[in-house]
Amino acid sequence: MPLTLNQFLLLVLTLTAVVVAVFLIRFLTQLRSAAAEGEKTMAEVRKLVANLSELDGVIKERVAELGELMEASRRTASHMADASFLLTTRVLNPGSRYWRLLFPIAAFMWRKFKKRKENKDG
Repeated sequence: MPLTLNQFLLLVLTLTAVVVAVFLIRFLTQLRSAAAEGEKTMAEVRKLVANLSELDGVIKERVAELGELMEASRRTASHMADASFLLTTRVLNPGSRYWRLLFPIAAFMWRKFKKRKENKDG
């Protein structure tokens, strides 16, 4: 029993429709699973963004504290430089002419103090 042209074309169209239907069903199934995975991923991304926002706040707070610490360190260094300048210009340089007298006197007094201490201990 040979097939007519119309029957053959109907058979080809039917097979094509079945293949297309199977392909579409598999495609839609994969699309549904991909959408579910996408939703899970988006939920994780939301959590990560929230954590990142918290981390950003903590980092900004620490940077502000570090800025305050740097400013305090700068002021301390400035005050130490001023004190060093004052000590050098007002005490050490004017008193340098008396060092020749003060060192021997201080050494003599130190020796006397040590001998006295040894005599009390011994």
